[in-house]
Amino acid sequence: MSSILRLGFPVAACLGCSAILAQVPGKTEPRYPTRPVKVIVAFSPGGGVDLMSRLVAQKLTESLGQPVLVENRPGANGLIGSEAVARSTPDGHTLLVTDRGGLTINPSLYKSLPYNPLKDFAYLGVSTELRYVVATSAALPISSLQELARMAKSRPGVLNFASVGTGSLIHLNFEQMNAHLGIDLTHVPYKGTVRAVTAVLNNEASVMMSSFAGVAGFVRDGRLRPIAVGRPTRSPLLPEVPTVAEAGGGDDTVVAGYFTFAAPAGTPPPIVARLHAEISRIFALPDVVARLDLAGLEPQSTTPEAFTEGVRRDIARFERLVKKLGITPQ
Repeated sequence: MSSILRLGFPVAACLGCSAILAQVPGKTEPRYPTRPVKVIVAFSPGGGVDLMSRLVAQKLTESLGQPVLVENRPGANGLIGSEAVARSTPDGHTLLVTDRGGLTINPSLYKSLPYNPLKDFAYLGVSTELRYVVATSAALPISSLQELARMAKSRPGVLNFASVGTGSLIHLNFEQMNAHLGIDLTHVPYKGTVRAVTAVLNNEASVMMSSFAGVAGFVRDGRLRPIAVGRPTRSPLLPEVPTVAEAGGGDDTVVAGYFTFAAPAGTPPPIVARLHAEISRIFALPDVVARLDLAGLEPQSTTPEAFTEGVRRDIARFERLVKKLGITPQ
């Protein structure tokens, strides 16, 4: 799988790089934190991103010696929360949690963004990946991607796919997979995962893509059938379900989602290094890993520089895809 899909290397392996980052010769390390730290989450309360943010805030409160408070600022595909952090004082006391789409797809969906993903943030290099499951209604006679492709080719214009919005990562993932399979499923956007799942259950939509946490209950009770997982290897939660690549959907078509931490650009490097080290340590704690696993989230850690370069590559990749699909920026 392309390196663009992986955020870095295992968390434990990256703890040592924080010590290197922290060695800033000739500078006195600033006192930090000197007051409560605010973590602005660019999404509504609830769900995996909120769970991750609050787990990390709780553990940071214990290790930093100051309260770390989560504040949800949802709206406009993450623009509201991201802008608030981009314009905040760069002293490490205001942090952002946003997702891959907010950083790398939004630049292609909006004519003017209130922030620049490559200039306005200091990325901490710590994230949780969200792997997707491709699922159909159990009522449909489809048990694999190849069967989906055969049915789509034999009944052109009949099958469709549900996403959580035009230009969303799930929408773009489906379009990439469709192109690889040589099919043309109709895109039907819904407002959120719950509505997309309901559409598939009611046979309004043929197939969807979601985190496993979003469909787990329906998979267990037999109403949804998983036919592929967007991972480099099979999921331990669904060991009998092939990866998208194994199922013939391509090696590089289903991009993982992620939720990541950032500070405003200009935050002193020693503060960025300390936060990187602290959150990397938290992501390696067994109780945290277990809680995140239940939400379908996989901790990842890399250097801030490597993460920033990944954002740069993603922006270029999704810009090409959005243009190819003819999506008009707002």
